[in-house]
Amino acid sequence: MELMTGVRNPLVRGYFDLTAAEGLGIGSCAVYQPSGERLKVLLIDLTPGGYPEEVEEQLDDGASPLPETVPGSIGYYFKSVHSTSNAAYAMLVRGKAEISIQLEIGVEGRDNAADVLALMKLIAPKLITDASAPSAKTASTASPSPKSKDSASPKGD
Repeated sequence: MELMTGVRNPLVRGYFDLTAAEGLGIGSCAVYQPSGERLKVLLIDLTPGGYPEEVEEQLDDGASPLPETVPGSIGYYFKSVHSTSNAAYAMLVRGKAEISIQLEIGVEGRDNAADVLALMKLIAPKLITDASAPSAKTASTASPSPKSKDSASPKGD
């Protein structure tokens, strides 16, 4: 943690309950500087209600895609170009579960985006449960619509 945040003996507060929210899990963990203003350095948040559209929007805006850390997941990560504190962020969504990592104060000279990526790869498989898996039922019960000569796809095929 010290390498990623530059903080020795940080204050750490948080909890995760992986059985809450119908098994999706909920909780957060925050890391603070131990002295002075005790600024928040890092926040990890697990919430139900993930939105893949939010991830797609960030990817369209230039964020880097996360590798599929957990099967059926989609995510992004990036280093803030506007931050004076080397901030970097990552988000992963799988079904209705969402994990976000906010490195608010990163170490100067480090690849802070790579740090949040590595942290996501480490924790996502432990925090995302089987309850968050996208439903296969929806995909298997949907019937394909037949294509006719008169129908056109949105891409103009």
